[in-house]
Amino acid sequence: MKKILSMLAVLALAVLAACGANNSNSEGSGEGEDSNKLVVGASNIPHAEILEEAKPILKEKGVNLEIKTFQDYILPNKTLANGELDANYFQTIPYMELQMEENENYDFVNAGGIHIEPIGVYSQDYKSLDELPEGAQIIMSNSVSDHGRMLSLLEAQGLITLKDGVKAADATVEDIAENPKNIEFKTDVEASLLPQIYQQGEGDAVMINTNYAIDAGLNPQEDAIALEDSDSPYVNVITVNKGDEDKEAVKTLVEVLRSEEIQNFIKEEYDGAVVPVNE
Repeated sequence: MKKILSMLAVLALAVLAACGANNSNSEGSGEGEDSNKLVVGASNIPHAEILEEAKPILKEKGVNLEIKTFQDYILPNKTLANGELDANYFQTIPYMELQMEENENYDFVNAGGIHIEPIGVYSQDYKSLDELPEGAQIIMSNSVSDHGRMLSLLEAQGLITLKDGVKAADATVEDIAENPKNIEFKTDVEASLLPQIYQQGEGDAVMINTNYAIDAGLNPQEDAIALEDSDSPYVNVITVNKGDEDKEAVKTLVEVLRSEEIQNFIKEEYDGAVVPVNE
């Protein structure tokens, strides 16, 4: 019996020692290489690709970047709000502001604008908006923050006219004053599904965000029958929780993404479908 008790005592001491070693390592991990770790959520294309290009530059500056990719526009903000991300890179300022209005626990700020993705109109059957027939159906995303942007594009192309006094950013289909071709607007499709809708030939035209268009193998410059101007105010930003915009790692991320090296990469890689900004 004494021998058994002695063996149990030794085992107990060993377990305590092991736990102490694990706790020591756990406490030390925050002070090692992970102390400058930055976890950023992003859409696959072009955001995650741009971040991958910036990764080695950030490493040289002491920032260890981890990229988490998302297929939709909802989870990146949920994940940022609950602290699983340090930042995300996928959205425009109007979308960010709308999300904060709809979710009281979201308290985000724009840490810096990086690029613009012109929205395009795509059609399997027509080569221009002028060719669209009477009563044609145009399919848009269910992202209300994009509706004003899309309608402004159609107005600039002469397809519709918006009511006087309506801000482009706030416009909805109810704000259309003139619609000579009686265009029907379908606005209940998740943005990530728009390329699939287009490829299946649904609707007469589909308005697709550039990141999803590129991800589906489309070339906005060649395949779109109408494309938003590159001077669009809908810049894609690095978004962080309020108070994190002054963290050195976040400021370094924005600085690198706006660097000449990354700007040149964006210009060459996406050939005008993604336009960098430097302020």
